Amino acid sequence: MPTSPLKAATAAIALAVTAAPAALWAEGEVNLYSSRHYDTDEALYSDFEEATGIRVNRIEGNADELIARMEAEGQNSPADVLITVDTSRLTRAKEAGVLQTIDSDVLERRIPGYLQDDENQWFGFSQRARIIFYDKNDVPHPPATYADLANPEYKGMICIRSSTNVYMQTLLASVIAHEGEEAAKAWAEGVLANFARDPQGGDTDQLRGIVSGECDIVLSNTYYFGRAIRTDVKGVTEAMDQIGWVFPDQAGNGAHMNLSGAGVAANAPNRENAILFLEYLASDQAQKYFSAGNDEYPAVPGVGLSPSVAALGFFKPDDVDLSDVAGHLPAALRIYNEIGWK
Repeated sequence: MPTSPLKAATAAIALAVTAAPAALWAEGEVNLYSSRHYDTDEALYSDFEEATGIRVNRIEGNADELIARMEAEGQNSPADVLITVDTSRLTRAKEAGVLQTIDSDVLERRIPGYLQDDENQWFGFSQRARIIFYDKNDVPHPPATYADLANPEYKGMICIRSSTNVYMQTLLASVIAHEGEEAAKAWAEGVLANFARDPQGGDTDQLRGIVSGECDIVLSNTYYFGRAIRTDVKGVTEAMDQIGWVFPDQAGNGAHMNLSGAGVAANAPNRENAILFLEYLASDQAQKYFSAGNDEYPAVPGVGLSPSVAALGFFKPDDVDLSDVAGHLPAALRIYNEIGWK
């Protein structure tokens, strides 16, 4: 009996997890709703199209807007895949009912369990560590842990993002997962007391604050700094020698990790192609694109790092189950509001 197009495509994707994908035998299209806005992702899409014959159609936008759009479209939604960043947004999509549970031996084998939704509604495909950066000229003894950021010795030295930022929400949720709500609230109050300024700007702005002298210690995702290593980022690259970094909690839980992930839409009209696309994102080739193109850490163990990422050094990541962290997001938001973290 001839091999079906779907089975042949699935087999070829499975082969592609250790090599560049060969020609597959599929057809049709896959519709992506994506809040990733990186030009380097173009190679991901074009290579998938070349390997599979499946045309990739994209709608790009803000994650919350895309989730709301999928809700409004309901059963008539053309979306096959939602791609976004951070556990909080993936959880938001799941709670909104716009994702579905899938079964994939490839994804189960390739993606570590702690980077998967516990009901297989989303999977992480790349990671960013949220770590401490500091002014080497002014901070001889930088914080070694996230807990240290609340120490009074750093009063007036810390710049950090708003509580509305998803990275900050997930970080506090992870503190709750490890330490409980009471300890997490005390930590957040201590960090708040050490602010050098009210929260403002993105992660690159925090790094620029070190260079300008406004900030001594900041939190940032690693890929913002990796980008400044790989290419010219105004206000950061020219002063790289001034900036030091610490991967926190190396004797404890490890450095907090954010992720970029995706799931199959609840009403996906091209469900099989959507699963094939997610499996492609777990291939070695796609994983290398995440690192080389956007200075991220691959989600699949053993995939090599790009020079800009490797330059930061090796470290112990926090392998807390991100589904567990997601469950503490409402408490994290409540704590930020209670203490007046803007």
